[in-house]
Amino acid sequence: MPNQQKEISEQEMKTYRVQGFTCTNCATIFENNVKELPGVEDAKVNFGASKVMVQGSATIEELEKAGAFENLKIRDEKEQRVEREPFWKQKENIKVYISALLLVISWFLGEQYGEEHILPTIGFAASILIGGYSLFIKGLKNLSRLKFDMNTLMTIAILGAAVIGEWGEGAMVVILFAISEALERYSMDKARQSIESLMDIAPKEALIRRGTEEMMVHVEDIQVGDIMIVKPGQKLAMDGTVIKGTSTLNQAAITGESVPVTKTKNDEVFAGTLNEEGLLEVKVTKRVEDTTLSKIIHLVEEAQAERAPSQAFVDKFAKYYTPAIVILAALIAVLPPLFGGDWSEWIYQGLAILVVGCPCALVVSTPVAVVTAIGNAARNGVLIKGGVYLEETGHLKAIAFDKTGTLTKGVPAVTDIVTYGRSESELLTITAAIENGSQHPLASAIMGKAEENRLNFKGIVVEEFQSITGKGVKAKVNNEIYYVGSPNLFEETLRNGIETSIIESIARMQTQGKTVMVLGTEKEILSLIAVADEMRESSKEVISQLNYMGIETVMLTGDNQRTAEAIGKQVGVSDIKADLLPEDKLNFIKKLREKHQSVAMVGDGVNDAPALAASTVGVAMGGAGTDTALETADIALMSDDLSKLPYTIKLSRKALVIIKQNITFSLAIKLVALLLVMPGWLTLWIAIFADMGATLLVTLNSLRLLRVKE
Repeated sequence: MPNQQKEISEQEMKTYRVQGFTCTNCATIFENNVKELPGVEDAKVNFGASKVMVQGSATIEELEKAGAFENLKIRDEKEQRVEREPFWKQKENIKVYISALLLVISWFLGEQYGEEHILPTIGFAASILIGGYSLFIKGLKNLSRLKFDMNTLMTIAILGAAVIGEWGEGAMVVILFAISEALERYSMDKARQSIESLMDIAPKEALIRRGTEEMMVHVEDIQVGDIMIVKPGQKLAMDGTVIKGTSTLNQAAITGESVPVTKTKNDEVFAGTLNEEGLLEVKVTKRVEDTTLSKIIHLVEEAQAERAPSQAFVDKFAKYYTPAIVILAALIAVLPPLFGGDWSEWIYQGLAILVVGCPCALVVSTPVAVVTAIGNAARNGVLIKGGVYLEETGHLKAIAFDKTGTLTKGVPAVTDIVTYGRSESELLTITAAIENGSQHPLASAIMGKAEENRLNFKGIVVEEFQSITGKGVKAKVNNEIYYVGSPNLFEETLRNGIETSIIESIARMQTQGKTVMVLGTEKEILSLIAVADEMRESSKEVISQLNYMGIETVMLTGDNQRTAEAIGKQVGVSDIKADLLPEDKLNFIKKLREKHQSVAMVGDGVNDAPALAASTVGVAMGGAGTDTALETADIALMSDDLSKLPYTIKLSRKALVIIKQNITFSLAIKLVALLLVMPGWLTLWIAIFADMGATLLVTLNSLRLLRVKE
């Protein structure tokens, strides 16, 4: 029975988009309000992505009622998004314009008739009410619950300014606070638009052929197995496999690859990529919610919801810091007058302390930096799943690499051909013709080389084909018997064994980590073909950069020691571990963590899964295509490009520096302003500029992360 209830709950988890969030605090209030609705078991708000996940039953009307305190608008996630009015036309911002206009008019009236006159006072009061109405409602509610946040602080400060007759400064405080809130809304809107623009990368409908009929079908209604027809110049709406046609596809939106990729029969294609020249027929392999693009969108949204460790620290700090500032302000306002000071002067100083103590800059110091860095990384084809992993990457002391598919391309290729007596093209044609009937994994490398050299090996008649298990194959071509296989096969086949010079050539190539295939007859060896998993062009440069950054690099592989040594030395890693099973890799990562604390594992996300999970930061290669890589890793290199790794570390280290600068700066500026209390120099103007200035400078400092390039 409990299991059945659990299943029902899971089925009822529904996602809604929210429009109108202005601050993280409001998002928390909304989340708590939704949790209290009848029929709702649980709710979780993602402020960054502007959505709410509701477990249980609640109507859109009920959800909007829960968000009525901030006039939130709710829509089903699957509904078409409503275009929001331009920023300058939004209702919240129009109030700021009216309030600012009243402030300016009242200031002129004050200059004309004197500040004590009733006209400027009415003007300032109207400016305060129009600009700060929603702020007061929230602040007074919080005050009645003894809950301290920015709204509470600002409400106390403005009411206090009115009590001591400083209407003009009170109005100025409201305007500046409203402007900083508008700027925050603007930056959050921009962040959300970047996510929503990802949703627009893929078309919402596609031309589908079912039977003999062709029709336009909405992506929600396209089924796995449908045939999608993609014309030149169109974007793909779904993931799938090409069943007919050849074309080049621009995959930059998904993988970050700037060079278009040729796709033909049996090749995998992704939603959101652009078909440049040919007509393609694609068999749909995933539903719209499972496409690679949908996964990327989901990960970007999750990344924005993640909280970095130092952000959690700032939030906890602000929770205790705010009441402390209120108590300090109260003491400064009350104690000096008790010992003969001027009440209005010291109440004014107390109010100024409330404003300068407002923890705005402190609270935004980390999230602005984290979101900016994650956005920069995503644009460069690196998907960081959250602030936690961004920060951990900045602390890395060691990185372990899988060999196959990570440092190497993961596809065997012919590297050397040595011939004896006959031409290379003739012998390669014969070898490829024989291997065409073989199931050996290296056969495809030899046939690939023959195709590259445009040799017509498929036109050659091969007779009496016979597989010699574990050693090679035997076949008749042009009435002559040939053998293709390992050197061991020829040790047994040749009467006098292999010549010393040929043995030396084989040994030299094997020492370089290559697998040697031999073509010959019963009497002689005709050619040696060396096959190896080629190293990625970027591997050597990347390892060199990481070593220069002071990071220990280790290669972990299940391959034999000799091949591992050859590749490891070529690439320049500090340490090489070979003949490892998945659990051996896992144990090695654990040892590495004991030594360095902060360790990354770079792998393909499938056979390296245990090691990826055990590392501080798991980095997946080939994010676009491997579901496991996207799901198990903390960071995915979308374009399968290792050169993005040093850039990611550089970005993370820079983010850590900027977060520390932001926290230090926002606290230092408050300390300086508080010291102005002693000689009585602190005014509300200085206080508000110190607070807003700190917030703006912290935001601008964080935006420097956009300049970090590869």
